[in-house]
Formats: sequence, C-alpha cells, structure tokens
Amino acid sequence: MTVSSGHDAAVKRATAALETYTLSGDGWRRSPSETLQHVLADLLHWCDDTQRDFDAALERARARYAGESP
Repeated sequence: MTVSSGHDAAVKRATAALETYTLSGDGWRRSPSETLQHVLADLLHWCDDTQRDFDAALERARARYAGESP
C-alpha cells in the first residue's frame, strides 16, 4: 500500500503539534500516548469554554479522515 503525500503531511503536522505540546530540552515529558490524552482533554476544555461541540467536530474529522484514506 502506498501512503499519499497528503497522509505524510498530516502525520508531520500532528507530530509537530504533539512535540511542541510536550517536548522539553530533555526530551518527552510524558509518553506520546499520554500526550495525546492530555491534548484531547485540553481540547475538550477549550470546546466547553468556546461553546464548540467536540463530538461533532470529531465526527467530521473522522469523515474527513475516511475520505482521505486510500
């Protein structure tokens, strides 16, 4: 299976965001899995404060992902 350049770009953006969120000069402050959990929890808080529907956004993101997947 060939991975599309769009997929590669998306993975690079996600990696950069997670690294920016949790990397220190000494390396990862927590595991990548824990980091993802913290980012998602913070996004849930952000959605509450800005009156955004996290579940609806996640559903749309999953649909976008399905449309982008080979």
